[in-house]
Amino acid sequence: MSGAGAPADEPVDCSDLSVGVVAARWHTRVTDGLLDGARRALAAYSVSEVTEVRVPGTFELPVVAAELARTHDAVVALGVVVRGGTPHFEYVCSAATDGLTRVAVDTATPVGFGVLTCDDDEQALARAGLEGSTEDKGYDATAAALRTALALRVIRAAHHS
Repeated sequence: MSGAGAPADEPVDCSDLSVGVVAARWHTRVTDGLLDGARRALAAYSVSEVTEVRVPGTFELPVVAAELARTHDAVVALGVVVRGGTPHFEYVCSAATDGLTRVAVDTATPVGFGVLTCDDDEQALARAGLEGSTEDKGYDATAAALRTALALRVIRAAHHS
């Protein structure tokens, strides 16, 4: 199970953080579930300054994430790629992963990685945070981005004091 070992962190106050959320439109049921999970996490962590953007697919996530990273404390990227019979899966997964990693490192802005890379629709639905899902990756990716933004704030405050 991919969720094994996840931290059991309780939400903390992140009301002073601004967050950009970019979500793909492909696999609408799954990506809407991921987006709802992100919204649940933002509410649980008391974030009110949120910018939501929808893009055509997972391949387009990094460029919009990069723009959001310029003006937000954290970014969350949500999408899904389901394996098919062509190399498309590997190319899109690699491009999204590499691109989002580059955004985080180049901008020093945390990027919550809410991109599902699944063998089939059933795996995607199980992770989408929908009723009956076993995991809520939209929530998890958002919580990770928020906690990382808080960690960076502590590091930066210690460095400047």
